[in-house]
Amino acid sequence: MTYRAPVDELRFTLEEVAAVEGLKATGAFPDFTSDLTAAILEEAAKLAENVLAPLNRVGDAEHCKLNGEDVTTPAGFREAYAKFVEGGWQGLQFPADLGGMGLPRALGVAVLEMIQGANLSFGLGPMLTYGGIEALIEHGTDEQRQRYLSKLLTGEWSATMNLTEPQAGSDVGALRTRAEPNGDGSWSISGQKIFITWGEHDCAENIVHLVLARTPGSPEGTKGISLFLVPKILPDGSRNDLRAIGLEEKLGIHGSPTCTMEYSGATGWLIGEENAGMRCMFTMMNSARLNVGVQGVGIAERAYQQALAYAQERRQGRAVDADGPAPHAIIHHPDIKRTLSIMRAKIAASRAICVSCAVAADMARYAEDGEERAAARRREDLLTPVAKAWSTDIGVEVASMGLQVHGGMGYIEETGAAQHLRDARITPIYEGTNAIQAIDLVGRKLNMDGGAAFDELFADIEQTIEACNTSSHPDLPLMGERLQDALESLREAVDWLEDADMKDRLAGATPFLTLAGEVVGGWLLCVGAVAARRRQKENIGDPAFATQRIALANFYAEAVMTLAPSRVDDVTIGADMIDEVGF
Repeated sequence: MTYRAPVDELRFTLEEVAAVEGLKATGAFPDFTSDLTAAILEEAAKLAENVLAPLNRVGDAEHCKLNGEDVTTPAGFREAYAKFVEGGWQGLQFPADLGGMGLPRALGVAVLEMIQGANLSFGLGPMLTYGGIEALIEHGTDEQRQRYLSKLLTGEWSATMNLTEPQAGSDVGALRTRAEPNGDGSWSISGQKIFITWGEHDCAENIVHLVLARTPGSPEGTKGISLFLVPKILPDGSRNDLRAIGLEEKLGIHGSPTCTMEYSGATGWLIGEENAGMRCMFTMMNSARLNVGVQGVGIAERAYQQALAYAQERRQGRAVDADGPAPHAIIHHPDIKRTLSIMRAKIAASRAICVSCAVAADMARYAEDGEERAAARRREDLLTPVAKAWSTDIGVEVASMGLQVHGGMGYIEETGAAQHLRDARITPIYEGTNAIQAIDLVGRKLNMDGGAAFDELFADIEQTIEACNTSSHPDLPLMGERLQDALESLREAVDWLEDADMKDRLAGATPFLTLAGEVVGGWLLCVGAVAARRRQKENIGDPAFATQRIALANFYAEAVMTLAPSRVDDVTIGADMIDEVGF
């Protein structure tokens, strides 16, 4: 089944839901226009559809291979990566004065969704390089930026993030990799890292590893961790003392080389200050968390497209309202229609969250007014764990539903539906498990700046409720009622968590993040419905598209937002009831 990049949906989400046009007022994007957005999306769609998507099944079947110290990617990956570099896609969202295209991160997120939807294994390489670029921009020295940024921005060199060790897992403070000073400003790095995405491959000329390690006399735990830049190829052209000693055999993403890396006195350079590695690494982590959420959207979109195509051609049973002799295409069966509708609605909601988070990140960096930047930063911080966790949960859910639409054929590898589920399953795990995102949401974000982040979110939702309630479209006022009820449920959950002790907070963290994702996603779909109604009245764009967007929001309001009160009950169970289950 071929992949079609959802260009119209992405453009509508950027312009009408996330209001990316507001970034013009910052003055940071002088060349950014609606026409440019359209052109960028169309060109990225060609890369995704014609170059990357055909390799998705190839990567799954062939896997990567370790030959001595070298890793070979599946057939076609090197050529596809060369086309990615040729198009300048790696630098799209980075400042022009550094060698990037100087366009918003929000547009970069839209392009990234197409890349991930077309070929998740391929997309992981550029995704990690994004984080490396951001870490160098924020924390690197002038010399480091001058030496490495230009090649990373073109994609000629790639980057990795080296956190996890066999004994540490998510407990980064337990890492043992050591860094010893060489006396010339460089450091000698020794240790082993696991689960290093694109840690070794044959697509880029050099690989810039960002490695967490401990220096002599450093404090225990995360306070004693530093970040080091450790290139595969040293500035003098020689190969550094590092290598991949293993490739993980994984459930999915077979085309992505997940490496065990061994550093044997490799030469590296400190990024940022000594013992400030976690602060530097979180620049990469925050970038990766949003981008992993985008992966969830991308894989869900591909699974939905394949399920829809199969439902339109698979003939089985007699449908109650279909014309012509049975068997009818299964898309005529109401339960299949409902399944496809919930898939599409949740994809649209998760896409809106991710793009809105990216717009907030752009505003947090570039808005001229200090208070506006602070508010945007709070919105970005609030949406990041929701974007990562809820969107990847949706990715798994939609991929599973897609397999269900296929029936028994979905369980057979030849259809390709099973690959989407296998590929999607990693996304709730890496870059901080979704439980860690939920803990972050209730532990840090809930009371951030005295609760300002949620107060501002509630105010924005109330504005949309008012817009729905006063709309001339017959469906929008009812959407406003559903959104109002969902908002009150979210408020109730927030109030309970604010008064709860930490054990009860943590016990309710995951259902709270689910509630937040469903309500915020529903709010943004209502924003889109209001915009679609305006388009109808002003005769802007395709009227059928506007009608469909309103119908999609209406369906979500009834099928998903009505669940909000029950989510509150789950949030407020408390730790004692869980403890009573016994283990």
